[in-house]
Amino acid sequence: MTSTKPTIYQTRRLPTEVESALSTLGEVRHPPGFRPPTADDLRKALRKSDAILCTVRDRFSANLLRTPGRRTGLLANFGVGVDNIDLEAARSVGVRVSNTPGVLTEATAELTIALILAVLRRLGEGERLVRSGGWTGWEPTQLLGRSAHGLRLGVVGMGRIGATVARRAHAGLGMRIRYASRSPVPPWELGGIEAEKVSLDRLLIESDVVTLHVPSTPETHHLIDARRLALMPPSSVLINTARGSIVDEAALVAALSEGRLAGAGFDVYAEEPNVPEALRAMEQVVLLPHLGSATLETRTAMGKLALANLRAWFEGGTLPTPVV
Repeated sequence: MTSTKPTIYQTRRLPTEVESALSTLGEVRHPPGFRPPTADDLRKALRKSDAILCTVRDRFSANLLRTPGRRTGLLANFGVGVDNIDLEAARSVGVRVSNTPGVLTEATAELTIALILAVLRRLGEGERLVRSGGWTGWEPTQLLGRSAHGLRLGVVGMGRIGATVARRAHAGLGMRIRYASRSPVPPWELGGIEAEKVSLDRLLIESDVVTLHVPSTPETHHLIDARRLALMPPSSVLINTARGSIVDEAALVAALSEGRLAGAGFDVYAEEPNVPEALRAMEQVVLLPHLGSATLETRTAMGKLALANLRAWFEGGTLPTPVV
């Protein structure tokens, strides 16, 4: 490093415990008032900081990473996904990138189960009914939903989070599991539950609930498009706690509007924080503000893992969770 006290640029507020630990690693700088950093802010940080502790909302394009006079050697990304960073450009200019995998598995799986139940049991509609003052009392046929027990759950992407969702849905809700993934998953990783590996198209055709757990890559962009949405039964629902770009939102709106899909539960969107107005207007859809890892315990653990990467970088050691 260029000095005994490295400079770290922190783009967003983090849990208090993380910020306290961060201050022991070096001189910490941040945007004025912790407002969202602009491209100019990030360009200046690249020139003046040894490392940047960034988040999934901070975009590092190829042009930005090729900033003349760049000093930054590490982007410690607070999050698993790194689609906010042009990894090829980072590799070409010699900028290391780390992320925070593993520590948010349980929290994201919990939220996925919550979304499944919220959509099936129409919890969003019920909550809005009570808040609006429109509830007139219990009725035998009011807001009838579906029980998760016995339904077919299709898991797209059986990594850490997908496998955890599968185990919990089977053990806790009695759902029947099948999955679409590049490789078969050993039974021990699924806790011994029965889970059949099938093609994505077959999974969509034969599932009551489909939940997405794949990364954002060129191959997964609009993986769920108009053709694939048309394969799903009209009574089925779609859950997305992965990345917004995986779903063609215009095609999703059309499917829901035309009754070709019963409902959806989303925590992520293609152009966050913008959510299509048509989607926001639909009663059968539950929409959350990217809360997948939003527990204090999880966000603190994510911060500590990001700090471990920073510490290793400053000490010339091996990054615990390198991406590039």
